[in-house]
Amino acid sequence: MKRLLTILLLLVIGSATAANRPKLVVQIVIGSMRAGDIARYEANYNDGGFRRLTKQGAHYTEACYDFQQTLTPTTLSTLSTGSMPSMHGIVGDSWQDYTTNERVDLIDGERGPGGYHLIAPTLAETLRKHQPKAHTTSIAIDPTGAILLGGRSGDIYWVDPASAEWVTSLYYTNETPLWLARMNREGFNLSYLLPVWAQQLNKERYINTRHHDIRLRIDDRRSQPVTTPHRISPRSEIERLRYTPAGNSAVLGFAKQCIAQQQLGQDEVPDLLNIYLDTPRYLTELYGPASIEVEDMYYRLDRDLEDFLTFLYAQVSQQECLVVLTSDHGTADAYDPQEKNPIERFNPRQFRVIANGFLNVRYGSGRWVLDYRNHALYLNHTLIYERNLNLAQLQNDIAIFAMQFSGVSHALSANALRSSYFADGYARRIQNSFYARRSGDVLLNLMPGWFEEQEGIYSASGSMYGYDTEVDLYLVGCGIPVSTHSRKIDMTAVAPTLAHLMGIPDPDASEGSPLEEIIQQP
Repeated sequence: MKRLLTILLLLVIGSATAANRPKLVVQIVIGSMRAGDIARYEANYNDGGFRRLTKQGAHYTEACYDFQQTLTPTTLSTLSTGSMPSMHGIVGDSWQDYTTNERVDLIDGERGPGGYHLIAPTLAETLRKHQPKAHTTSIAIDPTGAILLGGRSGDIYWVDPASAEWVTSLYYTNETPLWLARMNREGFNLSYLLPVWAQQLNKERYINTRHHDIRLRIDDRRSQPVTTPHRISPRSEIERLRYTPAGNSAVLGFAKQCIAQQQLGQDEVPDLLNIYLDTPRYLTELYGPASIEVEDMYYRLDRDLEDFLTFLYAQVSQQECLVVLTSDHGTADAYDPQEKNPIERFNPRQFRVIANGFLNVRYGSGRWVLDYRNHALYLNHTLIYERNLNLAQLQNDIAIFAMQFSGVSHALSANALRSSYFADGYARRIQNSFYARRSGDVLLNLMPGWFEEQEGIYSASGSMYGYDTEVDLYLVGCGIPVSTHSRKIDMTAVAPTLAHLMGIPDPDASEGSPLEEIIQQP
């Protein structure tokens, strides 16, 4: 009798585990969304969008990327592989090849990942390897987000800059699906474009005050918030997708089409849909996180999410669908030249020229500095070896010299990062971002609040500070109970957690541990 009860108990546990294994995992990544941004605007949300996700499932309030290089390509690669930049090798959207002295681009145009350099396998690749019948789909406006989340296999779609249509490349498929060709002919993306971007709510309900390009319906001009000069007037369709809330609407609208046309979540083999929303990052970079443009975008995104989730749960029940909501990174406060004391920015062009001049004086005339990118200086190794100089010495010289510049908080040479192990502090986070074959010769960390000066960029990420590294993480569905967790977790945990829930091994290079509160659910 006891043996029979044991068998019955095992059967019950086994069925519960199977019932809670997702048929579809939907990972939604919002560009440049700071930790706390969802809560900041929560009072103006509907019940079916952000609130539907934040009031259900598990919420990790102390999730973070534990490295300095919080740039979109780097953090998306960490999300998809479960590994640090020091393992997956993505240090930015481009870097310098030391053997050819040429720039290497992460994504090579129409060939998709023809110039693809993500070393570690993604969750999507791992799923298809162990479940060949699984569907994996990754979408974004720009190819970088879609490709880095998806990897070398599966269905990868992005928006063509010239036509503003959804496309893929010959690397992934030899022919465009009929349903996709039909959508493009019918002008699918163009149907989402806003004739005029005007405020979504009454002005009294907005938290932020500064605005630039959004049209505010205000009768009493004396009460109008301070208006600063316009920053963009989108002319092409692709700009109108990137720089208005229409981009979010088009991406989530296309995600619904992918679910329906590819029949995602309709069998027992788990499927994966990755959605990267580029538009919030573009708007935050252009207007700053505390602008009415960004705030209004969140309210419109809330309604887009409500529409998407309603459709999603009509196709796949919430007990069989896992939704992950998070961000690729946060962002710094905005630089505003209209302010009396605008925040400081670091001039990389000036630093590059002065650094080369310093080496000219010390070692003779030459093109010592090849480039500055990804918060790092790249030296001319060919010239250094031709003159029989010590590379490590030049790296150390520049690292010491860099500390004289305003805004530079720390500078570490590649030699120090290769030869030493840093267990904690700022050096550990820089080392977690360091990949020897691609990172620069001297890596900089700027002071809190500083970011690099770039044309048209008024807020940026790329630091080890909380406003860049900390993000919200929500996991909703598949029986995950409502819970809030304030313990600090590393975002390398996301990929192995999803792998565990889908019943597959962790991605090969994964360094994170699955989230105990999630995987221990019956």
